[in-house]
Amino acid sequence: MRVNNQNIRVLSASVKGVFHAQKNTPCQDYSLAAQDGRNFVAIVSDGAGSSKYGRIGAKIVCETLTSILKNIDFNDAKKAIPQAITIARSKLIRHRLNKTKSAASLIDFAATVVGVICFKNKGLFFHIGDGAALAFHDDKYQDFTVSRPENGHFKCETYFYTMDDWKDCLRFTGFENAHTIFLMSDGLTTFSFSKDYQTIEKSFLQPIADYLSKEHCKTKALRALTNTLNTPQATKLNSDDKTLVWIKL
Repeated sequence: MRVNNQNIRVLSASVKGVFHAQKNTPCQDYSLAAQDGRNFVAIVSDGAGSSKYGRIGAKIVCETLTSILKNIDFNDAKKAIPQAITIARSKLIRHRLNKTKSAASLIDFAATVVGVICFKNKGLFFHIGDGAALAFHDDKYQDFTVSRPENGHFKCETYFYTMDDWKDCLRFTGFENAHTIFLMSDGLTTFSFSKDYQTIEKSFLQPIADYLSKEHCKTKALRALTNTLNTPQATKLNSDDKTLVWIKL
């Protein structure tokens, strides 16, 4: 990792799932990165498709956390992150679409969170719900740190930062000396992991990382990444919205 966050390369692509494409509704995923502070911060949030305003919940948590975390003391990150999530929740309570102006209506804004904060050679993943994060430490993509999806007892059940017990679901995973990071929504975990989530599918992630590392034209790189996420085979394997953030440190 580099001290100068402006040297970090970031590319994010999102594509609609089949349901949202058929209904002509927006993708519920949202992602954001901040490179203008003392820390580098990036977040992916997946708004629950069953919630009225899932994308709003996703957008607000990304904007709030990147704004706050980019200038904190990295050593205080595990305290600052839940504090920032609490602020995001308070914004939703006051939101004009929250008719009750209470925490009881936060379910309408349900969204997951998977993010990373980096300072010099250190990094920390923070995670609520499904989606995933990976930090690679060697050029052969064999040495890596992973923050895996966390699902509930039933199919398609996961956890959201809008739940009352969200603090019990917040997970941290630290790492050092990474060269590439991926953040993704759950629409891409099918491609990135084995069925038991214990091993990764390098045949999907490594070609993407190798291509993006070599392609310095951002327009071409974004087009290629978007096309990769939106192939008929990808749509067939997983019909959810898909967001992938690639970070080259």
